[in-house]
Amino acid sequence: MTSAPGARIGLVVNPVAGLGGLVGLKGSDGAEVQRRALALGARPQAVARASLTISQLPSGVELITVDGPMGAAAARAASRPARVVHHSTGGPSTAADTRAAVRALVAAGAGLLLFCGGDGTARDVLDALGPEPRVPVLGIPAGVKMHSAVFAVHPRAAAEVAAAWAAGRGVRLTAAEVVDRDEAALRAGRVSARLYGRLTVPVLPARVQQRKTGSSGPDPGTPAGLAAEVAERVGPGGLLLLGPGSTTYAVATALGAPGASLTGVDLLRLGPASALGPGHADGLATAARLLIRDARADQLRALPTTPCIALSPIGGQGFLLGRGNQQLTPELLRAAGRERLLVLATEAKLAALAGRPLLLDTGDPDLDDALSGHVRVITGRRSGAVYRLSA
Repeated sequence: MTSAPGARIGLVVNPVAGLGGLVGLKGSDGAEVQRRALALGARPQAVARASLTISQLPSGVELITVDGPMGAAAARAASRPARVVHHSTGGPSTAADTRAAVRALVAAGAGLLLFCGGDGTARDVLDALGPEPRVPVLGIPAGVKMHSAVFAVHPRAAAEVAAAWAAGRGVRLTAAEVVDRDEAALRAGRVSARLYGRLTVPVLPARVQQRKTGSSGPDPGTPAGLAAEVAERVGPGGLLLLGPGSTTYAVATALGAPGASLTGVDLLRLGPASALGPGHADGLATAARLLIRDARADQLRALPTTPCIALSPIGGQGFLLGRGNQQLTPELLRAAGRERLLVLATEAKLAALAGRPLLLDTGDPDLDDALSGHVRVITGRRSGAVYRLSA
């Protein structure tokens, strides 16, 4: 795809975006959280994710950016020429640095602004541009949560949308919501989200994510059926990782594992069938013991055997991997393989996707491609549906 003459794209990167994901901190906002994440072994990922996008932009596009890790480092990693039009303060980047960079890129003539980060970065971009943004923007996903509707579904998808915009065809501009959650409440197990405003976003079908929608949880009776099916697949004494969300939380409760987290990744060991108590579906949902609550990636790496992994997609968005469950590293997912990956969703949740695929963004594009295809989704006891996975 060739670009239109004079197409100019601005790039700003939040270098610490997503830092808390691998270590189970639910986000990366604030210097103290970032220090804690680094102390727990987290490593920045945003520059690499921005580089993946930049490497796939058309050669005719002019790229303008910020010096250092806020932009120029990603361009260098992608072997992509870029003109630096703004210089950062040189210290750890802050929200004020992001806002200043956005204003400088717009002043330098960026026709499209790419920003790499999460929901907090989207808020900074919104603050910088004001209530009536003069240029369209698109997020390269690099945060932990990313519930806003301003992000591409994958760094490669961001390049596809930007290329279509530069060529002047195939995209439509739409007002998309910027939403962010209260990270302190999230770490305490409470979900509290707020709408901050809207940004203008270029959209290609299926390449820009939807806003996360709320959930009232599974219908009564569904968790017991899902739990019974999961217990049969895993087997007595087996290890089970449950991803975040109301569906998996309800399954953990039905399995008899009190204390599981709503927003984290938990490790359970299923008990023997003789440990079953009354109320378990079909007498098959084996009583489970919670081994690790809110697990970190390093804890999961140290497991002696590879567990089964049960996940439920995010309502409205359809993300299965790469949003709020970065503790499930590509290495762990490769070891588990498709045979140990259990996808859980009610029929209503699948219907709400209106045919859009379940989405993958593991941080490893080759793994995303390997996992893409069709998978059997567990919708209840002895019931399921074949559904498509896609990066």
